Amino acid sequence: MVHMDKATHDIVSMPRGGPDASWLDRRLQTDRLEYLDRDDVDDLKRKVIQALDRSGRRRFLGAYTLCARAALREVTDIASPKVLELGCGLGGLSRKLLEYHPAAQVTVTDIDPTFVAAVAASDLGSHPRATVREMDATAIDAPDGYYDLAVFALSLHHLAPERAAQVFAEGTRAANKLLIIDLARRPPPLQFLMLALILPLTGLIPLLHDGVISSLRAYSPSALRALARYADPAITVEFRTRPWGATAMVAGRDGQTGNPRRDREP
Repeated sequence: MVHMDKATHDIVSMPRGGPDASWLDRRLQTDRLEYLDRDDVDDLKRKVIQALDRSGRRRFLGAYTLCARAALREVTDIASPKVLELGCGLGGLSRKLLEYHPAAQVTVTDIDPTFVAAVAASDLGSHPRATVREMDATAIDAPDGYYDLAVFALSLHHLAPERAAQVFAEGTRAANKLLIIDLARRPPPLQFLMLALILPLTGLIPLLHDGVISSLRAYSPSALRALARYADPAITVEFRTRPWGATAMVAGRDGQTGNPRRDREP
């Protein structure tokens, strides 16, 4: 019989709303997989990632621009930062990082070999300051402290709690700072309203299907703190105030989470 200590049991069974989640919040979550997480729906998976990429590339307030600016605020005091993007998808965020910072060295990674192949065949594959690699965010292939910043954007909710905690452990080992940006967990009344409006359309629009599941799997700030504490009590976390409906937090060891300077955005 496999022995599971109390800390492991608690994190495996932790609700997405955190250890102190309400009865209702605990029921507004799901283990159902998004199309992006499945290997048996290639066409639907392709449609979702392409729709996300188009949305992220919006000229104003696109996710790639907002995430890139948030990331670069964390390394304003470093002339040539080494940045690791985990879960890159089609590489839109890394393109913005390279565009906004003329000296940044960016390692562009994803666990999905199909996405990695697509990125490697794109302009990023030949960019002089980009390295494209297949990599698991829970087992980063890099020495301790090799990167100045690791970024995991809009992806943590795909992982169950124990694997999500491994991202904290590995990200803060391989990089001085780990920036996690993900969907904000909605309060139950707003979640019910969203489900009532969108559920009837999920069978017609693949992106909405994945969006609903994402919202039910999003982690609350309380849950993120618990994940970091389980990964290593030495990890400290700080939340960044963002005006665009996402949760942004920085994790690090040895006091590496210090508030970013409020320099002019790129």
